[in-house]
Amino acid sequence: MNLPDARRRALLVGAAMGAFPVAAGARNAAVQEALARLGTREAAVLGDADVQGDFNDVALAHGLHRTGPRSRDFSIKTVWAAERRCALFTGANHNSPHRLNDVWQFDLGDFGWRLLYPPDHPRSYGGLGPDASDVAFENGWLITRRGGPAVIGHTWSGLTYDPVRQQLLFMNTWIADQDKLVRELGGDPQQRYRGPPLWSFTPHTGRWSPIETPKPWPAVPFGAMLEYVPALEGAIWHMNNWQMRGTWLFESRARRWHDLRANAAGGDFERQAPGRELVGYHDPRRGLIVARQAADTFHFEVQHKRWTRVATSGDPAPEGHDAHTALHYDDASGDGLLVDLRGRGMWAYDPDNARWARLTPQGSPMPGGERPLVAMDPTRNVLLFIADRKVWAYRHLAKAPAR
Repeated sequence: MNLPDARRRALLVGAAMGAFPVAAGARNAAVQEALARLGTREAAVLGDADVQGDFNDVALAHGLHRTGPRSRDFSIKTVWAAERRCALFTGANHNSPHRLNDVWQFDLGDFGWRLLYPPDHPRSYGGLGPDASDVAFENGWLITRRGGPAVIGHTWSGLTYDPVRQQLLFMNTWIADQDKLVRELGGDPQQRYRGPPLWSFTPHTGRWSPIETPKPWPAVPFGAMLEYVPALEGAIWHMNNWQMRGTWLFESRARRWHDLRANAAGGDFERQAPGRELVGYHDPRRGLIVARQAADTFHFEVQHKRWTRVATSGDPAPEGHDAHTALHYDDASGDGLLVDLRGRGMWAYDPDNARWARLTPQGSPMPGGERPLVAMDPTRNVLLFIADRKVWAYRHLAKAPAR
């Protein structure tokens, strides 16, 4: 076969892992049968998923063809792309073992990870890495020759999905001195775009793109939350600390920002809204954003633009933190499902009664693994715990989600 080296390597990797059509078809059928058998509050290990894609030398050097993406320090959030029936993931490590701008999807139907954007050259903690030959300063942005972000940050909770434009949205905040990096490339820092470093990734085309917006702009603190809200036709960007006290809206169609003036009437934003390194989700049934930050739970009423610190009964849940807890909305029950990646525990949150309850799933326990990821698949009505290739599925309520 006369194929590019990366493609040929990917086919060889797939063959080595047993990714043949017949075997995959039989394996996938067994996975779907196991999912069909899951009842309320039951869990099962589904097996080892495939890892597929055009793996370049960077991906191969870091073993991504063997493990998939793995969680990455403060990059553990996955988001759901309904039209693809897949969960999406991106984000950088601190620096160990790498800092990459790759993008992945997990498809339970095909039972595998797929690399949608092979990584550009690895970056260093505060710079462009040992090889910046793939980086340019263009139109005010540090961008790679393939169009990806040349400075890549943690996602914290600053990752969401725009289902209308079918794009991943990522507030790509990081500590790098970008003016210094621009000068290193021979550019003029005065020409650098100074607004929020918001990027989109379009899975259908496999392309990153920076989003330039007019003033006014929100601040861009670390550890903030970006969450798409269909009723607002955009994504909220929220933080409550010294860097920014506010909840802003990014209007997707107009490509502009405006301050929602949350809690303006009561003047109690600082006491009632969550702060740094929160986790949260949008609840379309109730018109809420539910957030967990440290040992507190918060509701944001979308219609009234108001945050409330919720008093919860007993509150046995662990602290919400974007480095070690994942929080997702369960469409079938309307509950929030929180997974503690450190303690391997699970909790359910009932917003109507402001009550957390520890879960003890029946069936297989969560698998081990140092850098797992959690994803919600509302189409198949399961929460997934993915430790490299090992996939564990949990069904909170055995009924078909309303569509």
